[in-house]
Amino acid sequence: MNGKTAAGTLLIVIGSLAVLQLFGIKFGYLVGMLMPLILIGLGILGWCNQKKVIGGTLIVIGAILLMMKLSGLFMWIIAIGLLVAGYSVLKSGGNRTYR
Repeated sequence: MNGKTAAGTLLIVIGSLAVLQLFGIKFGYLVGMLMPLILIGLGILGWCNQKKVIGGTLIVIGAILLMMKLSGLFMWIIAIGLLVAGYSVLKSGGNRTYR
């Protein structure tokens, strides 16, 4: 993809997001989730092109942003895991003998 094609595509995407927002369709959350992934992708691209400092920095920043966005999901997973572990301890608690 050359520079003109990339610029044209970017302008079309930004314009269509603006038009959809006028109709009440909002993509704020989706764009917020895509930005960390874009940073990670650019970091990987930089890392592959021998720009290890810039690539590594972008990967770390993107990963931190993505973890912040997914922190609620991580808490749900941890809570469900604790519930399942507690249930399995209670269910098999009477069958064990300790010496």
